[in-house]
Amino acid sequence: MSKNLSAISFRKGTKQNHFERMVQAAEETGSAADQQTVRTLSEEHLVGDAITLGAVSFYDFLKKENEGKKVFICNGSACLCAGSQDTLQTQLGEHFEADEIGHICCLGRCHEAGAFQYQDENYSAKSSDDLKSIFSDEADEAQASQDQYHVESALETPLLTADFPGIDEYYAPLKACLQNSRQDLLNELKASKLRGRGGAGFPLSFKWDSCREAEGEIKYIVCNADEGDPGAYIDKYLMEEQPHSVLFGMIVAGWFAGARTGLLYIRAEYPNSIRIINQAIADLKAAGILGDNIFGSDFSFDLKTIKGAGAYICGEETALLASIEGQRPEVRVRPPFPTVEGLFRKPTILNNVETFANIRPILTLGGEAFAKIGTKKSSGPKLVSLDSHFTRPGIYEVAMGTPLSTITDDLAGGFKSPVKAIQVGGPLGGLLPISKIKELTVDFESFSEAGFLLGHAGVVSIPESFAMIEFIEHLFQFTADESCGKCFPCRLGSVRGKELINKARNEDDYQIDPELIHDLLDTLQHTSLCALGGGVPLPIKNALQYFEAELRPYFKS
Repeated sequence: MSKNLSAISFRKGTKQNHFERMVQAAEETGSAADQQTVRTLSEEHLVGDAITLGAVSFYDFLKKENEGKKVFICNGSACLCAGSQDTLQTQLGEHFEADEIGHICCLGRCHEAGAFQYQDENYSAKSSDDLKSIFSDEADEAQASQDQYHVESALETPLLTADFPGIDEYYAPLKACLQNSRQDLLNELKASKLRGRGGAGFPLSFKWDSCREAEGEIKYIVCNADEGDPGAYIDKYLMEEQPHSVLFGMIVAGWFAGARTGLLYIRAEYPNSIRIINQAIADLKAAGILGDNIFGSDFSFDLKTIKGAGAYICGEETALLASIEGQRPEVRVRPPFPTVEGLFRKPTILNNVETFANIRPILTLGGEAFAKIGTKKSSGPKLVSLDSHFTRPGIYEVAMGTPLSTITDDLAGGFKSPVKAIQVGGPLGGLLPISKIKELTVDFESFSEAGFLLGHAGVVSIPESFAMIEFIEHLFQFTADESCGKCFPCRLGSVRGKELINKARNEDDYQIDPELIHDLLDTLQHTSLCALGGGVPLPIKNALQYFEAELRPYFKS
């Protein structure tokens, strides 16, 4: 059935497709899940009502439950651990009715917490006076929503954080690239040893070459800008402060693979990212660097953004592709992989924002020079984002292989208050006791060998005062809320885990059987269809291992 739906969606392609119409309908009426809207959308795209309702009822911003919401509070891990959101909820209650306040995850304001979204703008409020100024008639919304954080490069010459020199100079390496062969580019990509920055660390040259060699005249380039990991705002920084770094990489990918269309799937939680990327695309079109016969070559390519609708699972590549097609964003079984059968079942290169941003440094430095930055297996620069518990929270650019302590202690100045653990790589990332920081370096191998996960490299701090059992429940709750529901282990196991932890926290005479919880975690880890259900056991097992004494009262001996 899903292949048939992909074919139906392909008829309208990327212009006002089924999913975009769902988002548009919700923006007009507050929800896309009412019966008349579902029927209209289904008739427009020749799919059954059940297909449309199954999709719209899944997304935070489309489902009926969020109709009438006027303000959304961030409930991500960073804001949770900062302890700011209960007070924020109370303060917002002075300005809105209870049923006008919704919840959202994550807004990328992890560096200062107190995050919420109002009228398509993100804010961080630390006091009731902040809120009064935001909601007053004379409020300067642009100033109030301004997102400020520290950005620093530890490289001798900044790459991902370098100043933008202007379109002509910035895109000169693209012009030179188009005059060489695709094999020349492949050689540089192989020499660079670049691995995807989305978390999995897959070799980029292999993925791109697989799409180039795939049969089919129509191919796509898709940027996964659905950065949903609480604690991560790396992609957000790149899209808002370095937008051309992302677009440059996508254009190069289009030329290499033989694609004419590139799509950036940007989460609705990042409204400024959408606006800034759209402006950058318009600037490129005005400069003649998008459209037909770029730089006088036979290469034609266009870019457009697609606004997400609130679904963490869309960070998984196959769920993201299903979402663009207007289907319920469920994970697809692989193989076939997207490079062979991706968007609309056509060959597709799909990388995340930071991965595309590394393409220009490879072209300007050369693959071998790029590979000398970092380690033999993890090359190039890496951005790391730090939350509000650090003295200097923000974005740090380091070489792969940099000691983690160099970032947390030397660059960021350590913690402002006592912290007992950090979670690196989002809710599915490893949970490190503070004692482990000095043992790790920022690369895939160091984290994996120590039993953790580098992932996207967003850092969330867990204060000494924050109960580890509450954090474990939060991880189960997050997985239960965000599961696509396609596989039983994730859909049922996450809920069962949340119930176990909640019962142990709230009933004095109940303790969890350790064998039961480990059996549940092993089942999730080994039988879930994707990394959501398969990944959440890692931080929970880390917590059970390193914080056994604190957690002992909740488990049978």
